[in-house]
Amino acid sequence: MRISRRTFAAAAVALVLPVSACGSGGDDGGSTDASGKVEGDITFQTWNLRANFKPYFEGLIADFEKKYPGTRVKWIDQPAEGYADKISADAAGGTLPDVVNVSPDLVAPLAEAGLALDLDKAAGKYKSEYLDGAWAGHQVPGLSGTYAFPWYLNTGPLFYNKSLFKKAGLDPSTPPKTYDELFADALRLAKKSDGKVATLANVPTIEDFGRYGVQLMNKEGTGFAFNDAKGVELLTKYKELYDAKALDPQALTATPESSGKKFLTEAVAMNPGSALDLGNFKKQAPNLYKNIGITDQITSTGHVNMYVMGVMVNSRTKHTPAAVAFAHFVTDARNQMSFAKKVAIFPSTAGSLDDPYFTKEDGTDETRVRIAAAKSLKNAVNYTPVLFSEQMKTALRNEVAKALQGKESPKTALDNAVKACDQLLKQQG
Repeated sequence: MRISRRTFAAAAVALVLPVSACGSGGDDGGSTDASGKVEGDITFQTWNLRANFKPYFEGLIADFEKKYPGTRVKWIDQPAEGYADKISADAAGGTLPDVVNVSPDLVAPLAEAGLALDLDKAAGKYKSEYLDGAWAGHQVPGLSGTYAFPWYLNTGPLFYNKSLFKKAGLDPSTPPKTYDELFADALRLAKKSDGKVATLANVPTIEDFGRYGVQLMNKEGTGFAFNDAKGVELLTKYKELYDAKALDPQALTATPESSGKKFLTEAVAMNPGSALDLGNFKKQAPNLYKNIGITDQITSTGHVNMYVMGVMVNSRTKHTPAAVAFAHFVTDARNQMSFAKKVAIFPSTAGSLDDPYFTKEDGTDETRVRIAAAKSLKNAVNYTPVLFSEQMKTALRNEVAKALQGKESPKTALDNAVKACDQLLKQQG
């Protein structure tokens, strides 16, 4: 897939396996034993990566086949459009490739259907090679185990418009660091501009509730919990912003792309992004680029949000040792580092983020963003629950909209959202 923070946000597509594929597992035709000889023909599926990274993957496969002479890897790449449906159809039809590029929400139903190999059992010896938060990224509530090797990560800072801050009488060298400061600055910006300049352009999503410190699910992973006092407090604050036009009036229908455009045209004072966005600002909005401020994601937990991609092994593969060896090879420190230098993503392997590429300043904004993101990723978490599907995101968004418009109280809206998400969760089981 085209790798950017926004794509990660949009890429978490819901996957519901047909009932016939549901069950508590079993490993028909496969084996969890990865200790045998690494040999045999396996298939490897990526997610919209061939167009931009063909030479990288061809080189990677050639290196693996050279290291293990009895192996052959057939690489298939699926388009971004319909990727979840393709995986679902393959899972139901017994044609799932041996090694598959997944995101956490894609791996959950496969793990529940017994189609994802538990790497804690089959490849636990590799766990220490990865960042703790990344390894935990493909664990599924209600199941013990880890169901994919962590691959590349992404996160990004908050960008802000220094000239808009200055016009509102705010110090552009001290952007908000806490939620209280963010909300106070946003109300001031709206007041000073007579409601013409909003600070934020997006309604709160599940990851925003997570960053605010709201407990998103119960401990067992059997129900959602973001309608607690802290969740209600966050939505109430957003309602105040919305009423004061400190939250863009079009936020209810905004996409990451439309919010990005608002920031580009200087109608919005802050927007999340990644190192990739800086080139875009430089080219499309030189005036904004000249006044760009870069600060950390705001969080009450001390942990920023990260997006994580993984590489899963099909539990029914006929060549478990080869499939596990290849999935590990794709995601080992050397190969992740080489991939990270081709595109603005970050390795999930322990120690890689200490490489000079992620620590040494060279005076450019691009490097500054890369270094800040790498530092924050060391203890970042993926706040979006593995079981939180696209339908659940829509249910939450619809209820948030009602609260912001004053059609429901924040408490009622979140109670209704939790109820709808719990109902959808039961249907997934």
